[in-house]
Amino acid sequence: MSGIGTPSRTAPIPAACLRLDGELARPASLTVADLRARWGQHHAEVVFDCAKNGPQRHTFDGPLLREVVADARPAFDAARRKDRSRFLLAVTGGDGHRTVLSWAEIDADFADSPILLATAMDGRDLDLTGSQLVVPSDRCGARYISAITRVWVGACAFPAP
Repeated sequence: MSGIGTPSRTAPIPAACLRLDGELARPASLTVADLRARWGQHHAEVVFDCAKNGPQRHTFDGPLLREVVADARPAFDAARRKDRSRFLLAVTGGDGHRTVLSWAEIDADFADSPILLATAMDGRDLDLTGSQLVVPSDRCGARYISAITRVWVGACAFPAP
């Protein structure tokens, strides 16, 4: 029997969740389990230089960022390359770290970079810590965002002439 103020059982730890929003027809809140279940998983073996810890070698598994965002239906005309190329993705991590990608980096008609929303790192599931942005082509780790909390998608606002 538990005493006053002592829980009778341990409360479940909530799964980490990322918010996918911006100029999307279907914004979503996604857990790592959602990312694992709803999209095909891709594998990446990467090496990048970390400013604090030197070279890092890791393996990651997860869906392609392009596929996850495409399912949320960005507000561009998918048939028009120039319309798609105006869009940006801003990724925020749980520690406040942020980075920006262009849609053209991930689009198959442009750079076709296999950027992942990792669901596992070095064989360990990331369900409790959150998904990680993985940019395999980067030589430094600055755009590797841990514990993703938000992916915002929208058109680039151009300055007036």
